[in-house]
Amino acid sequence: MFDARLRPLIDPPLNRLGRALAGMGLSANAVTLAGMVLGLGAGAAMALGHFGLGLALVIANRLLDGLDGAIARATRLTDWGGYFDIVADFAFYVAVPVGFALQSPANLLPGVLLIASFTLTGTSFLAFATIAAKRGLETSAHGRKSFFYNTGLAEGGETIAAFVAMSLLPAHFPQIAYAYAALCGATVVQRTLVARATFRQAP
Repeated sequence: MFDARLRPLIDPPLNRLGRALAGMGLSANAVTLAGMVLGLGAGAAMALGHFGLGLALVIANRLLDGLDGAIARATRLTDWGGYFDIVADFAFYVAVPVGFALQSPANLLPGVLLIASFTLTGTSFLAFATIAAKRGLETSAHGRKSFFYNTGLAEGGETIAAFVAMSLLPAHFPQIAYAYAALCGATVVQRTLVARATFRQAP
């Protein structure tokens, strides 16, 4: 819910750095790939109990996730880049709770529920984007994207805040996971209500 409000603060420095990196010949897709590798590494670090390293990799992943979009905007947005970015994001979002679930038996159930909630929020997000594209709907609330980015209670910023809290307080992973899974569930309900109001009429 805070992502759109943060964009005016984070986009200007990211765009400047993105233009500089694009000028050096670095491609957005290469940055996306590097970020995905770091994100998967974050999950592996959590599974091994290296929570400080995992936190550092989470932050690095998010930095590269911002930079790939900035580089793409400095050059050109492509459908392949948009697709790859979504896949890389969801790989990261799944890797971290999987890592915690593997780290301790006490984390297994909350980890599974959190992954299930991510599946539902991702489904609601992509389903909305698919129908919005079919109807020609557009939004710039989250900056220039390759797809319709529908706002929700649980977005990227809230997810990263939850991951940071889990990394700093690993003993409280179950409580954080249950709470955030509930927020994800509320997000699915919210998006479904918005979708019903937006799509119930024939285009």
